[in-house]
Amino acid sequence: MDWTDILNRNSKTFWGFLGMELLHADAARVDLGLEVKENHLNSMGIVHGGVLSSLMDQAMGILVTAAKGGVEGVTTHLNVNFLSAMGTGKLIASAYPVHETFRTMTMRAEVRDEQGQLGCVATSTFRLPKAKA
Repeated sequence: MDWTDILNRNSKTFWGFLGMELLHADAARVDLGLEVKENHLNSMGIVHGGVLSSLMDQAMGILVTAAKGGVEGVTTHLNVNFLSAMGTGKLIASAYPVHETFRTMTMRAEVRDEQGQLGCVATSTFRLPKAKA
């Protein structure tokens, strides 16, 4: 799949604001990277939970697009568990499919740092658009 159009659009959205980078995408796995900067941190000096949640949500959204040949879905449910504080450096969010129906996809995601430390996990359900007649 050619990601040029989607990545060009994303660069002007929240994706670009956060600084996400597509590392790998196919129907079985998506990896996104984020080089953590000071603006990604909260007042305690660790990565803000909203940044981590957004990174996983975006990885799962890209997974929908990869699995569905360019069709984009929307998040209807997102459950996040924060396991370990994350600091500066490179983070990798990986998303994997769990279950699929005609109109929904359920996925799981995780964020790890450069040393492989697991920082958080998430599950989500995405709604797919109705098939066009």
